[in-house]
Parts: sequence; C-alpha cells; structure tokens
Amino acid sequence: MRERGRGVGCAAMAVLISVEGLSRPAMRASDVRARGERMLQAMRLGDRELSILLCDDATIHALNRDYRHKDKPTDVLAFAMMEGEQSGHAPGVLGDVVISLDTAARQAREHARSLEAEVTTLLAHGVLHLLGLDHRDRTEERRMTARTDLLRAAAKPRRKGSRDRSGSP
Repeated sequence: MRERGRGVGCAAMAVLISVEGLSRPAMRASDVRARGERMLQAMRLGDRELSILLCDDATIHALNRDYRHKDKPTDVLAFAMMEGEQSGHAPGVLGDVVISLDTAARQAREHARSLEAEVTTLLAHGVLHLLGLDHRDRTEERRMTARTDLLRAAAKPRRKGSRDRSGSP
C-alpha cells in the first residue's frame, strides 16, 4: 500500500507512505503521513518530498543488515538523498524514513506511552537524521533530543480552528 499526501498550503510538499510486511498495521498510515507533513511544515521544508515506510521487524532487520551491517532489527532507519548538514538546504527529495511498528510497539510499552507517541518520536528522529543531525556525542545527542521534542510537538494533530504559534524547530 502506498499513499501520497499534499500538505495544506504547501503545494510542492509530498509525503509518501508505504506499508510492508504488516497485514494489519496498528496505526493508520494516513495519521503517520499527516504527522510527517506537519513536521515538514514546521521546519519550512515545504518544497521537499519525504517517503515513510511502516514495516515489521523482518523487513527492517533485512535493511539494517544490508545497509548498516547490523544483523538485528532496529526501530528506525533514515536514508538521505544527500549526506551531511547541507541535505536540509537542497530542494527535492529529502529521503526515506523506515519505522518498524513491531519495535515501536515494544518500545511504547517499555516507555509507558502510546504507539502514536512512539512512532511520532521515531519519525522525528528519522527526519532529523535526513537533515544531517546525529548523536555521536553528548552535545549532538542533546541537540537532537531538543529538536526531536520540537518536532513531536509540531506533529501533534491540531484542533479545528487552532493556529500554530510555535516557531520553527
């Protein structure tokens, strides 16, 4: 299954979403797509295309093994079209974020939060990797955590009639 969305007020923005290896996803793909659109809007990346794959542990395990040489499943992978911090400044395709809903569900239980909150955190984390951010040391980790929190807040569904008064993450 593959869905394509266009953000409100951002005619060029596209968030594509696919589901693989899941017979009945525990979360609606359209909800994840909408969260991705809100993240791109908050970062003023309306001219970008983001692809999101929701999958099972077997699918992400194979990708993790093939691309990162780690023979185990993981929660999220990010594949940027351009590498480094300049990736956030080039027009076009931002990249792909792959999220294992199996792992996300386990982590949600461990952290005593909803699957939606966990998937939103993983999506924000993946998008930040696409923009060239990393967490190799404490300083980078703190920066990434702060930006993840901002993106999570920006991704929350808004009530009808409310306006976004937050700044760009």
